[in-house]
Amino acid sequence: MTLAQLNQANCSNPFSVLGWQANSYSAKGTGMLLRTFLPHALTVEAFEYKSDKSLGKLTPHPDFKGVFELVMARKRKVGAYYLQVNDAHSTYRCIDPYQFREQAFYAVHHVHSQPENLYRQLGAQLISLNPDGKVLHATRFAVYAPDASSVSLVGDMNGWDGRCHPMERTECGHWVLVMPEVASGVRYKFEIKDKDGNVLPHKADPMAFYAEQYPSHASLVYDHNNYQWQDKNWRERPATDPYQSPISIYELHIGSWRRKEDNQPLNYQELAQQLIPYLLEMGYTHLELLPIMEHPFDGSWGYQPLGLFAPTSRFGTPDQFKAFVDACHLAGIGVILDWVPAHFPEDGHGLAKFDGSHLYEYADPRRGWHPDWNSCIYDYGKDYVRQFLVASALYWLEHFHIDGIRVDAVASMLYWDYSRNEGEWVPNIDGGNHNYEAISLFKWLNTEVYSKFPQAMTIAEESTSFPQVSRPVDSGGLGFGFKWNMGWMNDSLRYISKDPSYRKYHHSDLTFSMVYAYNENFILPLSHDEVVHGKGSLINKMPGDEWQQAANLRAYIAFMFAHPGKKLNFMGNELGQSREWSHTQSLDWHLLAYPKHKGMQQLFRDLNHSYQRCKPLHELDYQQQGFSWLDHNDSEHSTLSFIRRDSAGTAIYVVANFTPVPRDNFMLGVEQAGEYEVIVNTDSEYYWGGNYAVGSYLLAAAPGCQGKAQAIRLNLPPLACLYLRKKDNA
Repeated sequence: MTLAQLNQANCSNPFSVLGWQANSYSAKGTGMLLRTFLPHALTVEAFEYKSDKSLGKLTPHPDFKGVFELVMARKRKVGAYYLQVNDAHSTYRCIDPYQFREQAFYAVHHVHSQPENLYRQLGAQLISLNPDGKVLHATRFAVYAPDASSVSLVGDMNGWDGRCHPMERTECGHWVLVMPEVASGVRYKFEIKDKDGNVLPHKADPMAFYAEQYPSHASLVYDHNNYQWQDKNWRERPATDPYQSPISIYELHIGSWRRKEDNQPLNYQELAQQLIPYLLEMGYTHLELLPIMEHPFDGSWGYQPLGLFAPTSRFGTPDQFKAFVDACHLAGIGVILDWVPAHFPEDGHGLAKFDGSHLYEYADPRRGWHPDWNSCIYDYGKDYVRQFLVASALYWLEHFHIDGIRVDAVASMLYWDYSRNEGEWVPNIDGGNHNYEAISLFKWLNTEVYSKFPQAMTIAEESTSFPQVSRPVDSGGLGFGFKWNMGWMNDSLRYISKDPSYRKYHHSDLTFSMVYAYNENFILPLSHDEVVHGKGSLINKMPGDEWQQAANLRAYIAFMFAHPGKKLNFMGNELGQSREWSHTQSLDWHLLAYPKHKGMQQLFRDLNHSYQRCKPLHELDYQQQGFSWLDHNDSEHSTLSFIRRDSAGTAIYVVANFTPVPRDNFMLGVEQAGEYEVIVNTDSEYYWGGNYAVGSYLLAAAPGCQGKAQAIRLNLPPLACLYLRKKDNA
């Protein structure tokens, strides 16, 4: 390269002309030349780093403004140095980054050998140098931009001037530079020129660990070693089988769970103080956060992320988010993050056309553009993109001690024709609609997660009947630990939304889920997607007057907790909130002053605690012996009854009445003689129910019914669900 390219900020190998160079002014080639480029400098003097001895004043180049040179005709050995610089405003000392070529190139050593090496070596890494035996703190910057003609580091260290710190291109397409004395908290971006030399909008670091909000969207240097974790006991707890354990997940959007009086959201610290006691009281085992990866637009709720390695700074620093996770673990609560590898927005500072090419996204819009979300789709066939995404998942598990990831929009990744009409998509090599590249990515992702973090969980939001989503990779599956049961959610909500007089015609909407219940490791979700975009709140989906709406919802939730599969509820459902969820305001906590809403909350709490205490409700969720129907054919009366069992054979009997008509003298078949007790009754006055008399003495006796030798005679309340068990099985 030439010196003229420095002022043009159009150079790819600055180490070839800056720092210590061979003395080109000597005909014999003896001595050394020290050259620096400081476009704002008036005078420059060089000093030995170790001794502070002056090496001499540098001479301005006669032809190239900002270039300063010092010829040392007799010098044979180079050493570390610093520069004393005078500009129009001040005098300052700086340590020239262009004397650390070897240390800069270290960033790409073995970067492709493991996906986690991306976040361990690329981005902004705090390092220690040892020039001439003295410790020097620095930050090593590295970014992948193979199609760029030049990349410069811009930020607080150089007044955002792209001329000051051009980066060196490596053979594999990375750009590297070590910046001495740049520490945690310094803001930076990359000034990139495409292959034709056109300047792109300043790009945030794809690997940034911390980022500012609008309008800068600047990346910040961050030190992962500052925070001291306290969750060793949680991390080293004895392994348990998640499939046999109770898992009840509280899905939450940080910005709108609870707000302060000025309508500002809680920060991570305030959230920990208020949320964790609430989760413990309510009996939730896990918390699932809507995506907290950095995202430019509040209204996306995090589902349009651009910072896959940075917790959003809307609510605090990365250390504060670590402290939040830490506090959850100390309280015995697992933390799951919503993670979005399906698409990303095309904001100028982000990944779209990152180096002027379609580096991260498919180039063909029939593959690279998502019509539903107006966003770019990752190119799952590119090795770097695959590594980038898998690295992101591993990063949250390693650095933030996350317990699981819920992968958003899996179906949109699996199918080329997802939400596309004929002619708007390109078939795979076999002429079909499966995206083989995404399929292989999922298999690799899950293999990496479970091999390196055995106690973690991966959860797929997959809305089709794609086979073996939650089956091991070595048996042909995608390798996820769990899958959301979208079929159950859609069918059951469609059923419960209908007027009770018509439910008998749709009885199969409640029973069909058991036909495929053991095809996957299902989680039953009642998620945020069901209370937005005009769908209304959960309670307002229920038919009838105010009392019937509440009764319907209570019966439905109890049915959900008794159905095989782990549980997930979105915040606000437990309040019986009447309005649709809004990300701009708090949940309606004031509703708890009213018995209807307080009763709903108490039911959720009691169901969670019963679910945890009673093994039959969770231990055999994924084994057929854990469930059996008593009666699934009573469509005429819209009743259902079934048994849940644990591995010891202990049974809980569940019976539900989805009409507003009480069923007196209802016969429920049981397996053992003796007295039975009701452990959950959604019609209890405690939950704002009607407190219809079930029966004071529930004694099993012959003759039996529903295929059982014994039967209980009881009064089945209207729009209610009951759990019963034999008294001596408590």
